[in-house]
Amino acid sequence: MKKFLYLLALTAFSTGLWAQKPPTEYGSGLKVNLNDDGSKYFRLITWTQFWLNLEQTSNKAGEDVFRATPSIRRSRLLMYAQLNDRFLILTHLGLNNLGPAGLDPTGQSSQAQLFLHDAWVEYKVLDQLYLGGGLHYWNGISRLNNQSTLNMLPLDNPRHAWATIGTSDQFARHLGIYAKGKIGKLDYRFAWNAASVNSLDANRGLNLMQDTAIYTGERDLGIQNSSIFAGYVNYQFLDQESNKLPYFVGTYFGTKKIFNVGAGFFTHPNGAVSMGQDTLPKGENVLLWAVDAFTELPFGSKNAAFTGYLSYQNNNYGSNYQLAGSSQDVFTGNVLYFQGGVLLPHTGKSAWQPYATVTSKNIASLNAAATDFGLGINYLINGHHAKLSLEYRSGQEALTANRTGNVLMQAVVFL
Repeated sequence: MKKFLYLLALTAFSTGLWAQKPPTEYGSGLKVNLNDDGSKYFRLITWTQFWLNLEQTSNKAGEDVFRATPSIRRSRLLMYAQLNDRFLILTHLGLNNLGPAGLDPTGQSSQAQLFLHDAWVEYKVLDQLYLGGGLHYWNGISRLNNQSTLNMLPLDNPRHAWATIGTSDQFARHLGIYAKGKIGKLDYRFAWNAASVNSLDANRGLNLMQDTAIYTGERDLGIQNSSIFAGYVNYQFLDQESNKLPYFVGTYFGTKKIFNVGAGFFTHPNGAVSMGQDTLPKGENVLLWAVDAFTELPFGSKNAAFTGYLSYQNNNYGSNYQLAGSSQDVFTGNVLYFQGGVLLPHTGKSAWQPYATVTSKNIASLNAAATDFGLGINYLINGHHAKLSLEYRSGQEALTANRTGNVLMQAVVFL
């Protein structure tokens, strides 16, 4: 904690010297009109998030060492074109989690390469209904399962919120068809998708004890292109949020007055499998659902604002399920999650936004609970377009209740 406070003071000093402009409205960004009235256009968005992870750890000799590990958390390029008021096409390429161990002498490793995140086409049927298809991010379950990575309140999204990564999709994207729109103040999105044949459980076999599921229904039950259904609806009581793209905003820095409540689901019949009484594979239905609320409320006379989010998520991935390599994050059980932050009063030269997160997890296979929390602060040079973040994280191991902590520093620029 002392190291965290020291780094916070150092960041405050250095960025205070840097401050020149207040957060500003970015407008349409890098947008190129293709006709005189701007009804036909394409837009490019690019961003990179650089992380420095600071932690106390042990080397092979068992000695305590302080380690600083740089990484590129995300580097992305998103392009979309509005061909007319009815047709839209979007392509999104990206790289994630590139650290020293992922570097390749010739850039050929999978970690060192960009891959396809999104690719979909969309058609406007009515003002209240749009249909689309492709590799898409119109997800169900919760607001955070549809979270933009450009404008989060904390340094990153909690892992449990991207609930299907590693099980049935490609990095939170499914291949399928979606419908989205608004009816009054009710915003909705629903999708039918085909499940990925591959998952992070692919190397796990069925020689397991009874009543322990793995996410390999496609493989072990001989099902091809099994159907997934997902949806999320939210009622927007105050200012309305755009749903042109699927990515929900984490904080508006007080430029909107928001209060939304929502609910969503994800269902995959026979997505998981366990060993039956007769030692034959037995399919288990996957069902995830959540309810949540999001608010952003400006207050005072100096551009201050409160941002808050609360969700309850219930996970049933099959009996006593734990995702391979992610037992503390993706599991059968339930999660209560909160994040809140305050944009401090400012007069236009700089803006600070302290925040906190709390995650309470109940893990069925361990019959145990764990609570994680984070404390951090954002320094806004130009809103989300140029931002520095500093966050201390404390994670708890469910069975032993032991805690680990680390400090993360982030620099973000997006155009």
